[in-house]
Amino acid sequence: METRPSGPNEKQPPGAGRTAFIPGPRLTGWVDRFAASHGAVQEEPDGGGTLLRAADGTLLRAADGATALLRAPWPVDGRPGKGTTTVERLASLASQERRLGIILVRRGGYAVGVVSGGKVSASKSGSRYVQSRSAAGGSSQQRFARRRENQANALTEAVAGYAAGVFAGHSVEYLVLGGDAALSAAVLEEKALKEYASRTRLAFLAVADPNATVLRRAAADACAVRIEVTDPL
Repeated sequence: METRPSGPNEKQPPGAGRTAFIPGPRLTGWVDRFAASHGAVQEEPDGGGTLLRAADGTLLRAADGATALLRAPWPVDGRPGKGTTTVERLASLASQERRLGIILVRRGGYAVGVVSGGKVSASKSGSRYVQSRSAAGGSSQQRFARRRENQANALTEAVAGYAAGVFAGHSVEYLVLGGDAALSAAVLEEKALKEYASRTRLAFLAVADPNATVLRRAAADACAVRIEVTDPL
């Protein structure tokens, strides 16, 4: 899973980049600490000379050259955040209640859930084995490839069924995929999830082998402001 530092002044090598996930109610405080550590901040224009749109993110540049790119967890969709500054409005937006459907899958297992306010309200997780690639050649390689494909197909079909059962009756607004990008995308293409395939997909989450604990962490991250921090050279 992506790095979640405890604060904006955590020591890193010069020029290093990292990603933090900050809940809406804590965002203003995080920005204040970032400024205290790196100097006064200002919103940075994009390459075209205009401020980044809220959908693209808000780029803050500190006096010492450190930057923080703040991205909302979900689109405004007619429900803008309130506040007198961009950061306040972003914090307000991220503090809203939105219902997400999360699908995490890797070769070793899966976790699916319904999330709101950073908390899991319904879920299912388990293990399901898909073999790694083989270095063998010839007919053995072909048999192995077919067996691996069959295992992957069985995994995606099963996870799609579990997700459909968990999502049912929860009015899921957005989808969040995570783990193995190809496998999670394949899960969403299964017939069992046809009803949800048109839902807006939020930012992909890089996670370890899914389980209930990983799902809870992913739920918090999916509902938080994603901040890409780059320290000064």
